[in-house]
Amino acid sequence: MSATTLHTEAGASDETRTTGKSAGRRFATLVVRLGAIAAFAAIMAYFVVFAPGFTSTFNLINVVEQSAILGVLAYGMTSVIIGGGSDVTEGGIDLSIAANMGLCAAVYATLLSMGYGDFLSVLAAIAVGMAVGALNALAVVGLGILPLLATLAVLNVAAGMELTLTQNTVVGASSPLLGFLVSGSFLGISALAWALIVFSAIIIAIIHGTAFGLRLYADGGHPEAAHAAGLSVPFYVSFTYVLSGFCAAVASVLTVSRLSASTPGSGELLLSVLAAALLGTVFSRRFVPTMGGTLLSVLFIGLLANGFQLLNVSSYWVNGVQGALILLVVAITSFARGSEGSR
Repeated sequence: MSATTLHTEAGASDETRTTGKSAGRRFATLVVRLGAIAAFAAIMAYFVVFAPGFTSTFNLINVVEQSAILGVLAYGMTSVIIGGGSDVTEGGIDLSIAANMGLCAAVYATLLSMGYGDFLSVLAAIAVGMAVGALNALAVVGLGILPLLATLAVLNVAAGMELTLTQNTVVGASSPLLGFLVSGSFLGISALAWALIVFSAIIIAIIHGTAFGLRLYADGGHPEAAHAAGLSVPFYVSFTYVLSGFCAAVASVLTVSRLSASTPGSGELLLSVLAAALLGTVFSRRFVPTMGGTLLSVLFIGLLANGFQLLNVSSYWVNGVQGALILLVVAITSFARGSEGSR
């Protein structure tokens, strides 16, 4: 047998092993994903059977209303992940978004308490939120700091500014806008629920229905190719952080309306926001973050918390479940990434 023949057979054998390994990893990824979806379905089925009033129209609308703040924040986090890539350690992430919301809420409530109207107060909150987002963009894009570390530092800056402004106290607020968000309704659906519905429709249309959104995905998924195609990668990454800041500002108005005040401790929402943004990849066909997937994960987390409440289970369990969900999603995406890399 010639050396050429041996070399050909060896190459074919290596290719067969590689193909088999890739197929095995893809199968394992599919099993994990289907298992996750089956677990979600089982949890919902359990609540339907044992949680009183879980499927009532009133309760479901209430879940949507309670999910509005988390949903708006999760959209901001998802946009950063889309534009910066889904790698957990080096990809896009905004750990400051919940603290940014707290700062914007403090600004909004403080200005209202000083006699300024909704218009100026909302504009100020939006300006502050986008400024914090721009600070994140400067740290990540301009200074080249890892997003994980940069946004962690900005988190502390925003939290410190909030405590300085409010002196760690509750700042009460009331206005026509807040009154409408609390008591307004249309077609039997509350204004807060409509806020989530309308905001979801707008951001899904922008990210998934425009050329800009496609470029954003290209930038996060394949930055080298996007740069070679003439896209300004720094601009798109910076845009996502500013958009995240805008989402934090919008969420701040919603949270002040729910609580009739700005209260310390908004940073506690960060785990829920991360869980919602990362969990959205499970509902995606290609294991990539999508706004539609994020909406589904937000509603799932809302239903989870609501089901625990109806069963009189401590809300502390929700945090534990959310942490487990984050681990699950990271495992799934790692399988998927390994499968794609071995093709």
